[in-house]
Amino acid sequence: MAPPVSRNGANHRTTSAGLLKANTLPRRAYVTFLAGDGDYWKGVVALAKGLRKTKSVYPLVVAMLPDVPVDHRQKLVAQGCIIREIEPLYPPENQTRFAMAYYVINYSKLRIWEFVEYSKMIYLDGDIQVFDNIDHLFDLPDGNFHAVMDCFCEPNWRNSPQYQIGYCQQSPEKVHWPENHLGPKPPLYFNAGMFVFQPNLSTYHDLLESVKTTPPTLFAEQDFLNMFFRDIYKPLPTAYNLILAMLWRHPENVELDKIKVVHYCADGSKPWRFTGKEKNMDREDIKMLVDKWWDIYNDETLDYRRIGGGLLPVDKPAAAVTKRGRPRYVTAPSAA
Repeated sequence: MAPPVSRNGANHRTTSAGLLKANTLPRRAYVTFLAGDGDYWKGVVALAKGLRKTKSVYPLVVAMLPDVPVDHRQKLVAQGCIIREIEPLYPPENQTRFAMAYYVINYSKLRIWEFVEYSKMIYLDGDIQVFDNIDHLFDLPDGNFHAVMDCFCEPNWRNSPQYQIGYCQQSPEKVHWPENHLGPKPPLYFNAGMFVFQPNLSTYHDLLESVKTTPPTLFAEQDFLNMFFRDIYKPLPTAYNLILAMLWRHPENVELDKIKVVHYCADGSKPWRFTGKEKNMDREDIKMLVDKWWDIYNDETLDYRRIGGGLLPVDKPAAAVTKRGRPRYVTAPSAA
């Protein structure tokens, strides 16, 4: 039988040295978020396969809302994902127009701080692909929030003072922040598509209480997380979350051959929807990165059941079923 992942995140793995006992690996996991009946499940499938290709030793947990269809869940379980159903979380109502309409549902990501069966997790958006092993990030010091700095140069930042004066933390020497007019320079701001964190029930409850009293802003939960973790944020190099706009906004800060994690977050860049017609999508580097994503997605040798070139038997644990008839919590083999 294929080795299942236990609830505490440890797994059983066969190596050349023999079978490792349970709990020999720290309680760590990757985690992503999925909502609705759209096509984002394709991104999560590719992410699971990408982690497997890079030989990660940790599983991929999918925090998903109840509206994800059963057939999408089954596709993810078949790729070795651990399914955790969560309830939606909404911010207070206000008049904010989010940079993207769907951002409001992203507040539900805060539920992952409740996953205390894991001591440390790495969050990855479903439109991210991992091209090199990043397991070493789990060894970063505890007590901090690690993520990659964002860029303020794209038009979806047009309502921010940073965009309006041309200031970007990626190249602060080009346009200096005018403290005499706008006050102290803003603190470093991270992109919330990838971050390293520690689940904790006390932090989880603090997050939920803060959401109740914090009016939503343009970038929704990303703004909120930047506010909440401002004092413990530690920047990671761009290699761990390449926001595609960096390729044309700050090429001097990008060494493409050293990039480990690519975030397909620019307009028109989702590989499973890619046409090349949107602005900047006709670039050769973008096409190359999209092709690399498809190479992983289409590689049948990376399917969980085909590890080693042949079908492996897969454990089929009984799933708790909600009143809706959907599995609430499904244990599954490691994404590695």
